[in-house]
Amino acid sequence: MSDRDTPLDGGDTVDPPRGFVDQANVTNERIHEEFDEGWPECWERAADLLDWSEPWTKVLNDDDAPFYEWFVDGTLNAAYNCVDRHVESGRKSHAAIKWEGKLGETRTYTYQDLYREVNEFAAALRGLGVEEDDVVTLYMPVIPELPIAMLACARIGAPHSVVFAGLSGKALGTRIERADSEYLVTCDGYYRRGNAFNLKNKADDALLKVDHDVRSVVVDRLGETLPHTIDDADRDYHELLDEHAGATVDPVPRSAEDMLFLMYTSGTTGEPKGVEHTTGGYLSQVAWTSHAVLDLEPADMYWCSADIGWITGHSYIVYGPLTLGTTTMLYEGSPDYPERDRVWDIVERNAVDVFYTAPTAIRSFMKWGEEYPESHDLSSLRLLGTVGEPIGPRAWNWYYEHVGNGECPIVDTWWQTETGAMMVTTLPGVDPMKPGAAGPALPGTDLDIVGSDGSSVAEGESGYLSITRPWPAMVRSLYDDEDRFIEEYWTETDDGWRYETGDRARIDADGYVSVLGRVDDVLTVGGVRIEITRVESTIAGVDGVVEAAVVAGANNMLYAYVSTESGRMGDDALRDLINETVERSIGTVATPLRIVFTTELPKTRSGKIMRRLLESVTNGEPLGDTSALRNPESVGELQAAIRDR
Repeated sequence: MSDRDTPLDGGDTVDPPRGFVDQANVTNERIHEEFDEGWPECWERAADLLDWSEPWTKVLNDDDAPFYEWFVDGTLNAAYNCVDRHVESGRKSHAAIKWEGKLGETRTYTYQDLYREVNEFAAALRGLGVEEDDVVTLYMPVIPELPIAMLACARIGAPHSVVFAGLSGKALGTRIERADSEYLVTCDGYYRRGNAFNLKNKADDALLKVDHDVRSVVVDRLGETLPHTIDDADRDYHELLDEHAGATVDPVPRSAEDMLFLMYTSGTTGEPKGVEHTTGGYLSQVAWTSHAVLDLEPADMYWCSADIGWITGHSYIVYGPLTLGTTTMLYEGSPDYPERDRVWDIVERNAVDVFYTAPTAIRSFMKWGEEYPESHDLSSLRLLGTVGEPIGPRAWNWYYEHVGNGECPIVDTWWQTETGAMMVTTLPGVDPMKPGAAGPALPGTDLDIVGSDGSSVAEGESGYLSITRPWPAMVRSLYDDEDRFIEEYWTETDDGWRYETGDRARIDADGYVSVLGRVDDVLTVGGVRIEITRVESTIAGVDGVVEAAVVAGANNMLYAYVSTESGRMGDDALRDLINETVERSIGTVATPLRIVFTTELPKTRSGKIMRRLLESVTNGEPLGDTSALRNPESVGELQAAIRDR
C-alpha cells in the first residue's frame, strides 16, 4: 500500500509515482506551453502518429467557422491505420483483440486474424451493394464482430452508425430512418446474467417501422441456445465470410474531412442527434490521447470496460488502441456475474496494464467491498482511468488504494460524444492529480467558465463550461441538420466562436477543472437554484454511503435514493447524518424530503443511473421504456419502498 496515512480530500494533490514517470510516453513539463505557443500546428504531433496516403497542406481551415476543417487535403484510411500497418511492420502475430464472453468463452484475434476477417467482411459488404459514403447500421453487444464490422466499413469508406444493443427496437428504427441507412448488421441475441435474450426480434420490429428497404446481416452469437430465423432478406455473417474467404479489399483513401462514423446521442435530453465525426482529425486526437493520457504502448494489455455502442467504446476500445498497435480487451458480461470479483479475475488472468472504467462502476466495487480486488493479484496494473461522470474524492481514494495499491496514477477524464476525444484530464507523466477535479485542459485545448452573460466567472465560481477554440476530433455537424448544429452548440462572440458543452464546472487557481453536472441538472427549490450533482456528491461523501441519485418530485421537492456500503444499514441514524451533512454543506433548502435506501440504483448496462426512472418512481408515473436496464428488479424494490413509507 502507499505510505499515505489519510485519504486525500478534494483540492489535495498527489504526484504520479516516479516509477511511472520514468517510463511514461509524455514527460515534457513544457508540453502545455509548447502546444499553446505553436497552435494549431501543435496538432501535427497527433497526426504524425498516423500513416497518410496524401499529406495535408494546411492544419486548420476556419474560413467557414464553426464548420472547421482539419488537415486539409490529407487522405488516409482508418482501417489501414488500425490493422494493415501493424501487419506490414512485422507485428502480425501480436494480439489485437482479446475477448471474454458472458459465459467464460474467450477468443483472441492477432493483427493478422483481424486483417483477414476485416477484409473478408469488407468484401462481403461490397457484395451486398454497400458503396462509399453509404451509412451501415450496427446493432450488436460487445462481441468481436462489432469492431470487425466497424473496421470493414471504414476500409471501404462507408460510415458506420453503431446503436447500443440495450436500446429498444423503436430507438433502432428511428436511427436507421434518420441516417437513411439501407444496411444493418446485427446478431441473434446476447446473454444477460446467464440468460439468453433475443436481439433479432427487436431488430425485426425496428425494420417494420422503417420506410425504406434494409438488407440485414445476422451474426450467430447464441447458437442452439436461441435458434433464430434467417429471412429471405437476411444473410448469415459467417456464411458471408466463407463465401469471401481469402478476399482482400484495398483500403479506400478518404479525405481527412470525410465522415468516419455517425453516432446518435441517447436522446435523454431531447430528440437524438446524429453526431458526425471525420476520419483525419478524430483519428489523430484519439491516437494522441491514447498515447499521452492512457500511456498505451503496443506491448500493453488494455481494458476499457465501456460498451462499444457509446463514444467511449469507439474512441478508447477500438480506434485509439488499435491505431497504436495495442491489445484491446473486450468483455461482454457484467462486473458482478457470476461473482463480484469478475473484473479483478479478468485483470489478474490477463495481466491488464491499463484499466479505464466509470465512476458508477467504481462505486459499485466500493459497495461490494475491498475484499474482492484484494483477493486478486492486480500488480500488473500501471495506470487507472475514469470516464463518464465526476468521481468524488472518496471513490477516487478507494480506487487509488484498493485497485492501484497507491502506485498507479489515475486519469479522471472529461469529454463528450461531441468532442470525440478527451479534453480535460491530467497527463499522468506530467501533472499532479487532484481527487475530485478532472484536471487541466489538455495541451492544445482552451476553455473558459462563463456566466449567463457570457463573461468569465471568478476563480472557484461555478458557471458554464465552454471551449474557446477548435480541436481535431470535434463534431463537424449534425447529420442533415446544420442549423441545429449551430443552435445547440455554438455561440458567436467578438473573439470568435465558442462551443457550449452544456455542462457546469468551476476552475481553481491551478487551472484544474471540476465538472459539476449538466446545465439542466439544476432545480429551483424555495426560490434557490440547487445543483443536483452537488447534492449527490455531498451525500456520497457521507461515511457509509457509496452513491446517491437525487431527483425532483412533482411537488418540486428533492428525493434522494441512496446506496450504502456492504454491511452498512440504511437506518434512521444514517438518514439523520445525511440530512445534517447536506444542511451544513449546502443549506436547509437542499435537504431531501425523502431519503430512500436501496441495495442498488437502477442503471443501464453501460453503468449510467437512470434518473428518468427514479423520477417516475417518485411521482408514481408509468415507467416507460425499461429495455436498457441492467437490473430491472431494482425498480420494483424502489416502488415498494416509496409506497410503504
